Amino acid sequence: MSVADFRRFVACVLIWGTTWLAITFQLGSVAPEASVAWRFALAALISAGICRWQGLGLRFPAAVHGHLLGFGVSMFGVGYLFVYYAESHVASGLVAVGYSVLPLTNMIGTRLAFGLPLNRRAGVGGLIGLFGVACVFWPELASIDASRDVVLGIALTAGGVAASSVGNVFSARLAMDGVQVWQKMAWGMGYGALCCLVAMVLGGRAPGFEWTAGYVLSWLYLAVFGSVFAFFFYLKLLDSIGGGRAGYVGVMTPVLALLLSSLFERFAWSPLSLLGLAAAMAGNFFILRPARAARGA
Repeated sequence: MSVADFRRFVACVLIWGTTWLAITFQLGSVAPEASVAWRFALAALISAGICRWQGLGLRFPAAVHGHLLGFGVSMFGVGYLFVYYAESHVASGLVAVGYSVLPLTNMIGTRLAFGLPLNRRAGVGGLIGLFGVACVFWPELASIDASRDVVLGIALTAGGVAASSVGNVFSARLAMDGVQVWQKMAWGMGYGALCCLVAMVLGGRAPGFEWTAGYVLSWLYLAVFGSVFAFFFYLKLLDSIGGGRAGYVGVMTPVLALLLSSLFERFAWSPLSLLGLAAAMAGNFFILRPARAARGA
């Protein structure tokens, strides 16, 4: 991994690690469909403006728009709706643990879509990270009673992970089409916002918005930093190092979210959670170290 890719990786973890806390200010009287739509509509406008500033065109053939539509609906539409609804049924720690399998599902997706060989080292690192995050959140998971909410939350989390992996495949396809990162973000987030608006109308939800400091500031933070900057770095990682290793951002993000929870939400550390943090960091080191180092060269 190059220095630039490492910086992008760290930026994604730092930004997305704080968005878990910011999202809590979005949940409440405003329907998740509306909150996700407003977030990505603003992010799409910003991305389109950056395209214009950089002289990047926004016109593409119909076939490319098909890929952009699939990318936006899966990554920014369905994927995020599943996240918001999953957190309304189960603890956020369970959702975070579910998303830590992204390195594995990304590799499976690229294998099925493009016939690329599976990366054994990235797979092992992802499993180590998954074990670590599971240990960190085990007390919360163990306290959950078997109920319809838990089953539904697990299903929604699995659906969100699957949608994100599909989005990663479309992102790789768009890179092959020659679509630049800012271009795919502008159209993809726009299609994602449109998908959420359609879901809102079909579901009979009101297009609400809260003019409170908490909601507005979290909306701006999630749109500008959590969407525009973080996704730019993440999509650059996808193009540069592939979905398997880029998806490991989803393993480390819950660890930072846990650290913030201990500061602002009185999370109590235990020997098991410390073991989990160490395992997640070990998995991160294993998956990101240079290939020659992994061979002992």
